[in-house]
Amino acid sequence: MKFTLAVALSPLDQLTELARTAEEHGYDSIALPDSLFFAERTAGAYPYTVDGSRFWTADTPWVDPLIAAAAMGAVTSRIRFYTQVLKLNPRNPVLLARQVGSVANLTGDRFGLGVGLGWAPEESEWCGASFDHRGRRADEAIEILRLILGGGMVSYQGEFYAFDRLQMSPAPRRPVPIYVGGHTEPGLRRAARTGDGWSSAMITFDELRVVIDRLHALRAEYGRADHPFEIQAVCLDRFGLDGYRQQADIGVTDAIVMPWVNYGVGFDGPLAAKQDGLKRFADEVIAQL
Repeated sequence: MKFTLAVALSPLDQLTELARTAEEHGYDSIALPDSLFFAERTAGAYPYTVDGSRFWTADTPWVDPLIAAAAMGAVTSRIRFYTQVLKLNPRNPVLLARQVGSVANLTGDRFGLGVGLGWAPEESEWCGASFDHRGRRADEAIEILRLILGGGMVSYQGEFYAFDRLQMSPAPRRPVPIYVGGHTEPGLRRAARTGDGWSSAMITFDELRVVIDRLHALRAEYGRADHPFEIQAVCLDRFGLDGYRQQADIGVTDAIVMPWVNYGVGFDGPLAAKQDGLKRFADEVIAQL
């Protein structure tokens, strides 16, 4: 099992040092969250809390995940980075391909793109994109990203996006993996059909087991059962050695963790305390599995 460090809601001046510490102590990746802005009022409910409320405020720190990956990649040499997950619908996929390709090259192919549709209509509409048909728009965007990042002169004609022949150089030396988020049936189908993996939001162990079984069935349906596929999980109720072994047993390949929270340190806690939590978790869990 891989272990990925989640850095959501941490002060921005801690990120590069957290990346160095995570690399030093054997973490495989860093998961980078995405939030474009905090709308005072939203038309949609946040889907991953019981009451639909957001667990962050207008003053909570966020950074563009692609810029964060480039900055953290510059001070590390081994650890990987992926967005978990980048909101695809507000972003033009041609422009996004330029950004993703740049990050992949600058980090030495240590970058993966986790994508989701986004839950807040305002994030799409205020960035000039329709919130309607966002599933079909995402399907086209993923096709475009793979096409452009694959290198060479390409063109595309779709329902929502179209462009004549173009090329972005340099192309990444290796394909950028695309991980698809979403807990709904359409989201799981998209992950099984188009993704190199599935990335969860917060989820219980029992819910996770059901989702993984469904993904296996869908991948078989699409003829992709033998393709490599990551299961990136934020499990809410299985911790410690036994808990992570249980996650691995049901098919989790990558556990997304925020170790300092387990040791009583908050999102905005001091850097040294977070680094101590990273080291302790590495000794108690990662080194033992």
